[in-house]
Amino acid sequence: MPVIKLNEAKANLSRLVDAAAGEEIIIAKAGKPVARLAPVENLAPCQPGIAKGRVNAAFFEPLPERERSA
Repeated sequence: MPVIKLNEAKANLSRLVDAAAGEEIIIAKAGKPVARLAPVENLAPCQPGIAKGRVNAAFFEPLPERERSA
């Protein structure tokens, strides 16, 4: 997996996105890895209502004060 400097990644983002379709690329800042550019695999489409009937009504209630202030 290649490591690319941040300034090089900014200048060549389009090329890197094309390259990342086949492999993971690490982006480094000051010699330290800070980000990973990787191919998206089997991204399932969002399905509205998928949790309908699986979540009870309490899920939508506000949190108790002790949990909000933590």
